[in-house]
Amino acid sequence: MSDLELRVYYEDTDSGGVVYYANYLKFIERGRSEFLRELGFEQDQLINDQGVIFAVRSLQAEYLSPARFNDLLTIHTQVEKSRRASLIFSQKIRDLKQNKVLFEAQVTVACLDVQNFKPRAIPSDILEKINGQ
Repeated sequence: MSDLELRVYYEDTDSGGVVYYANYLKFIERGRSEFLRELGFEQDQLINDQGVIFAVRSLQAEYLSPARFNDLLTIHTQVEKSRRASLIFSQKIRDLKQNKVLFEAQVTVACLDVQNFKPRAIPSDILEKINGQ
């Protein structure tokens, strides 16, 4: 489980002054990257040292309430299920001031071989840390 604080900048908003819908996907991507980093895994090192990358296979999202310029958000990331070659993440974006969930997503991420982009078993050291958290 990991929490990442994030400030909404003007560049994140649309002409209506709210966070542009696609930016929520960028925010949760950052959350998953920080989740791995907190476990001790940098994505560039996974490519170089273990020959794996993680890629989004599917995503289900619910936009519940808008975030606005200068809001302080928390991106909550946790693994709901680990499989041999994939992880299912549950992610929520919460407005800290209102203590309100603004966005929820379930994201399936596949582990792929960096050479051929075919599914590959998640390295055991990664799974151990994920399952032991």
